[in-house]
Order: sequence, then C-alpha cells, then structure tokens
Amino acid sequence: MGGTLFDTFSYFCAVKIKEAIRALENFAPLPLQEDYDNAGLQIGLTERELSGALLCLDVTEHSVAEAVAKGCNLIVAHHPLLFRGLKCVSDADYVQRTVRAAVKADVAVYAAHTNLDNAPGGVNGRAAEMLGLNNVRILRPLPNGGGGSGIVGDLPQAVSADQFVLDIKSVFGAERAETNRAKKTTISRVAFCGGAGEFLISDAIRAGADAFVTGEVGYHHFFGHEDDLLICAIGHHDSEFHTTALLRDILRQACPDTPLYIAERRSPTTYV
Repeated sequence: MGGTLFDTFSYFCAVKIKEAIRALENFAPLPLQEDYDNAGLQIGLTERELSGALLCLDVTEHSVAEAVAKGCNLIVAHHPLLFRGLKCVSDADYVQRTVRAAVKADVAVYAAHTNLDNAPGGVNGRAAEMLGLNNVRILRPLPNGGGGSGIVGDLPQAVSADQFVLDIKSVFGAERAETNRAKKTTISRVAFCGGAGEFLISDAIRAGADAFVTGEVGYHHFFGHEDDLLICAIGHHDSEFHTTALLRDILRQACPDTPLYIAERRSPTTYV
C-alpha cells in the first residue's frame, strides 16, 4: 500500500477550503451582512485542500506575499478586497494588483465583514470580552433578533474617564485616542462598535452608556454630546485588529490540524 501511518493520518485530517468557509459562515451567516457589503468568497476555488490560512484585517499585495511565504492557500480577511465589480484587472491600483497576485499564487480570498460584526459573539462581542464587560447586550438588534450592531455592557467597577481612555488604548494596542470634551468624570457603562460606528452614538446614549468607543468618528459628530457621554475614537484598524484572533478561534475548531497565522499588524495610517 505504501506510505506511513503519519501519511494516512494526514490524509484523513485534511480539510478543503470550502470546509473552512462553512465554519466561518456557520458562525457568521452571510445574510447578517449589511446591504452595501460584499462579504463571502472573493477569489479562488474552494474544492482544494487547505494548506494553511492567513488571517488579516485588510487584503493587500503584502498579504498575498505573506500567505505564500507561510505556505497558505487561503486568506481570510475582515474587510472585503472587492466591494464592487472590477471592469479591468491590470496594475492600476492596489486592488487590481492584489487580485492578480492572488490568482497567480492560487491563493483564495474570503471576507467576513459586517456579517461578523453583526453575529452574536462576533467582532463587538469579542471586544466586550476583552474589556471584561458584564450584562452585555446588543446595542441595535436586528429585527429578527439574531444579532445586530454594537454592544453595551458594564465595567466590573467604575473608573475615571482619564483612566478609561488609557485602558482602552492598552487593550486594543491603539497609538492614540480622539475624544470629545465630555463632562463625564466616571465611566461605568460602555458601548462599543468596531470600525466606523458613529451611526450608533444615539443608541449608546439611549442605552445609558457613559462612554462610546469606536474606530472612527466624523468631526461634526463629536459636537453636542458633551453632557451625554464620552466619545472615544481609537482608529479603524486598532478597533478591529482583534478580529484576526476571533477568525483564528473559529477556524481552529473546524480545522484543528491546519496551520493558522495572524498576519503582521499593518495599518495603512501612521501618526507623526
């Protein structure tokens, strides 16, 4: 028959790319995504055996090169590489170049975006765990009750507003935090939404939050809430980078013998 016991074991433990995708969609079904989104398979074939997966926030040419160097034929990202249909695939921009690089290297690309944001225990649920919040609930539930946008919960004990901001930066590895000039001096109840969550400020106020933490807030949205709550924006990338660990945990259960790598932390922005 040939081969060793190890070869036989490896054969029976092998999984296909489609099985990894099934695990992701069981946790965060695609119908949970927002109407504008394009979560799901972006590039590649799913019947191939999965050699390894690179988990990242954004897909770039660097991501494809990192995946190839690590022997991975699947990239799972939070942000979709393809939001709209491409009319040309050349080298005109980073999206087209990344598509070309992935196809050349035979690397599949999958995105779990707002479906993972809205899934119970998803991006925002994981943030609640990182912050140690109690009595956690969804900030804006979906009509069907199966998830929703943002979370709100209570800290184990109240902290000063200044200490809270320092704690947020530490927990999320954020280089900076932008806040409004809130009059709140003590923080007990916290609302959170990864990414661009300014649309939930009014929900956070109605939920009685002392602070609302998100990735980015437009300039004018900082006005008018000084008496309501502390608004704290830590940058889109830093507010969601923990998503890579969440993706790893989801895939680890379905593909326990498959190498899973969290990509290098590479934000497109810097502070000088």
